[in-house]
Amino acid sequence: MFKEDGQEYAQVLRMLGNGRCEAMCIDGTKCLCHIRGIMHKKVWIAAGDIILVGLQDYQGDKADVILKYTPDEARLLKAYGELPEDTRLNEGIVDEEDDGGADDYI
Repeated sequence: MFKEDGQEYAQVLRMLGNGRCEAMCIDGTKCLCHIRGIMHKKVWIAAGDIILVGLQDYQGDKADVILKYTPDEARLLKAYGELPEDTRLNEGIVDEEDDGGADDYI
């Protein structure tokens, strides 16, 4: 699903609780996003996820989350040129091994 008029792609910066999150739109503006009721407790959104937001005309810094893209869909958006090349996609946590192999626990 591509964006239409009044919509923008955004990347979640942090979750605020109570069905809200802070996101950075692709055009560089920060906005406070409200997760719609139909998505609440059904679609889990985390920091780093790519979302589609509907911008509110009467409040410029607020938006509604319309859709959360899966990592595969986000990669396709980047391949189609909808997302800038410098956008870092949330690929999940990759467990990297250290050269020493031993962890220090304090």
